[in-house]
Amino acid sequence: MKLEGKVALITGAGSGLGRQSSQLFAGEGAKIAVVDIDADRAEQTAKLVEQQGGDAIAITADVADKSAITAAVDQTVEHYGKLDIAWANAGVVSRGGVPSVAGGEQVDFEDLTEEDWNNVLGVNLSGVIFTAQAAVPALKRNGGGTIIATSSAASFVAYHQIALYSATKAGVNGLVRGLSLDLGPYGIRVNGIAPVHGMSPNFLMPAGSPVVGQSYEEVAGPWDPYVSPIPLKRNRPPSLVDNAKIALFLASDDSAYMSGQVIGSADGGTLSRVGMWFPEDLDQKNPNA
Repeated sequence: MKLEGKVALITGAGSGLGRQSSQLFAGEGAKIAVVDIDADRAEQTAKLVEQQGGDAIAITADVADKSAITAAVDQTVEHYGKLDIAWANAGVVSRGGVPSVAGGEQVDFEDLTEEDWNNVLGVNLSGVIFTAQAAVPALKRNGGGTIIATSSAASFVAYHQIALYSATKAGVNGLVRGLSLDLGPYGIRVNGIAPVHGMSPNFLMPAGSPVVGQSYEEVAGPWDPYVSPIPLKRNRPPSLVDNAKIALFLASDDSAYMSGQVIGSADGGTLSRVGMWFPEDLDQKNPNA
């Protein structure tokens, strides 16, 4: 097993990619600290891990609160005796979301508030920084380890109505590169994944919504690879596990000589294109015409 004897802390693990990865990592031998702002979701994930024969604890923490995520790391080390893997996975989309995907209301950039910015910045970038800061002392004591950050395809290409989100994820990419240089001498590798497809609809749903457990593409209905915008044709839609397996690679010794990288996961070839097109791109009217 790839993570035999390892202890992994995963934030945002109450649903979506975090839940899927908790189960995948546990299946590869890791003990899991399931961290989420939603206590019930964290408990549910921990129970799923235990039901498959794994070992997990549920911890409630808001990653935007440095003291809370520090306490979560401390609790993990106290319970398991060490920390090998810290995955800063928690994230939120900026208000307005991606209307064409979520069916939500469009919010113009100039109408976004300081609170909107502070919210997405606090979780998506400060939360990654705080998680890493909390984890580093434990990883140093352990003689090294791995930090993973969840970035996004939105750090590479443009999506509608989420400029604030994109800015935070681009910041994550820079953080990964910088930390890899600073922490490498301590045997700590720092990498990230930037999912393109195969992510959970829960990301764009209101807090407390039922956990879907599938990707956008899986819940969209029958899969037609010839209609899909993904250049790489497959006979099934991309799934959460497609992204989770890239994180598993980065967490394991399979990537022992890799640091400072952000991998576009489950991209299916989409990032090989100049842009990612949405229906409204083809039907926009020139406001100055």
